[in-house]
Formats: sequence, structure tokens, C-alpha cells
Amino acid sequence: MLLVSKKSHHSNTIMDTPERVKCLIIGSGPAGYTAAIYGARADLKPYMVAGLQPGGQLTITTEVENYPGYPKGIQGPEMMEDFRKQAERFGTNISWSYVSSVDFSKAPYKVVVEEKTTILADSVIIATGASAKWLGLPSEQRLNGFGVSACAVCDGYFFRGQDVAIVGGGDTAAEEASYLAKLCTKVYMIVRKNELKASKAMQHRIFNTPNIEVLFNTETIEITGEKGVDGVQVFNTLTKQEKVLKITGFFVAIGHQPNTDIFKEWLTTDDQGYIKTIPGSSRTNIPGVFACGDAQDKIYRQAVTAAGSGCMAALDAERYLAENGLH
Repeated sequence: MLLVSKKSHHSNTIMDTPERVKCLIIGSGPAGYTAAIYGARADLKPYMVAGLQPGGQLTITTEVENYPGYPKGIQGPEMMEDFRKQAERFGTNISWSYVSSVDFSKAPYKVVVEEKTTILADSVIIATGASAKWLGLPSEQRLNGFGVSACAVCDGYFFRGQDVAIVGGGDTAAEEASYLAKLCTKVYMIVRKNELKASKAMQHRIFNTPNIEVLFNTETIEITGEKGVDGVQVFNTLTKQEKVLKITGFFVAIGHQPNTDIFKEWLTTDDQGYIKTIPGSSRTNIPGVFACGDAQDKIYRQAVTAAGSGCMAALDAERYLAENGLH
């Protein structure tokens, strides 16, 4: 079977898609690439379908300073290139395409690539990640990575001693506002409603942090700045007044959406769509199907924890294949 490779800047070749593989990895962020490295070194001959955003969320991140081994920091896209090269060095076969549907009713599992090519997989590792929810403002996307971020823990350090704003009223927004308050001079919390959705304990922390100012009944109109954020234009829905907050960092904390829709018919997920795994493992409710990274982690969502869970998935897959006489 032939499948047009979507390697883009890597190459524009036509590559063979195997009819059957021992270990199929769906997704190519830190979790997927780490699973590939461990799987390849264990001679599982992993085949990876990289997805529509090869490298995952880190490819839209600029400076990464909190991943061990990079003492001077590294650009997110460059880091994912390093991961890719290491996975390929050990023999991972990467297809620059996407999975359109799966059938986990029986092993080997059927995985359809780009709605036309079927692969049979003895084991499947899901590393499709999650996508941040955005407000949908043009300026938000234009300044993404230049003062706009969806991860305070990842990027807050760059705004030490500065004034920032964060959008959201839930527990995640409250936690990230508290985190930013330890680094930043002032944190504006922009909340659409007239109350916080966060737990009472988190609300108590917010209201007792002197450099956090909560702006209720407030909507974001536009983020200002040419090459970087210099302010945010907001609108109070009660007073009908507009004003501009002078800030250098704008954080969006209105939630994440796991990229798991095609698996929901087969795998157990929580009410938000995150794949449930057996605690202490990457195993799902279907033997031979494993999940790692942000597709199953709504708590930590860090590159280093995703990579760690990718390692777990590869080790779990190797053990499963060996126990079933497939490796």
C-alpha cells in the first residue's frame, strides 16, 4: 500500500505503509516521540502516524527553559526536532499523515490513515495530546508566543516583575493566577461572569493575594501590541465601559480539549474526553491499547511528564506483546 507522506520540510516522498505493525504510535509530541525511542530500542519496530500538528503544542511554543538537559533553554520546535531525530535514529518509521478512524473491537486493531489506508496493529500507543481552548481573537493568534500563552507554569518565568492578565474563572485559572502572583508585580484576572467557578479554597487564595485583581463581568476585546503584548482592551458588561490594561503577558486559562474524539467509541474517557488509564500505568480498558501524554493527563500537562508517560506506554506495550507471544 502507498501513502503520500506529509513530511513537509522533511521530504516529499511517497512511502510504503505497512499492512501490519507490532506497535503503532498515534501522535508525535514529547509523549509519542519518547514512546518511539523506547519502543524502537526494544525492537518493537514502531510505526508512528505523526498527526496534523507534528511535534504537538511545543511547535507553537517559543522558549522552553524547564525541560532538563537544556541549560540555556531551547525553542519548542527545535526541541521536537531533536526528539524526532532521536526516534528515527533507532529505526522509528514516521508517517507525516493523520489517523481518521480506529476499530478496537478485536486484535489486531484496525487503524485507518487519511480515510483510505488500513493498518493492523498488535499494539497501539495513543499520544494525540490536547489543544488549548482559545478566545478566538486575531491578535491572540498573532501574538501567540510573543506574550500570549496558554500555560502560566511554562511561561510565567519570562514575566518576572511585570504586569500580566489571565482569562478564566475556574480552578485552572485560579491556580495559574496564584502561580503568576509569585512572579509578577500585578495579575489581572479577567472573568466573564460575576463569580468564580473555582473551588472555595481556590477563591479564598485568590481574594487573599494582594497583587491579584479580579475583574468580574469583563470580556476581552483585543490584545494590543505589534511585536509583543503591551496591553489588553477589556469591556465591562455591566457598566458598558471599555478600558485598556497595561500588561506585557496575556494568559488564556479557559480549558483544554483532548484530541481523543476518534477513540471515544472504544475507550473509557472522563466527562471532558481525557482517556482513563489504570493508575500507575498507561493501560486503557482495552488490552494492547495504551495512552500517554496530554490525551490522558489533565493535571500536569508538561513536556517532561508527557515524555515520562510515553516511556511508560512503550514499556507497557513491550510487556503486553511479550506476554501474548507477539514479541
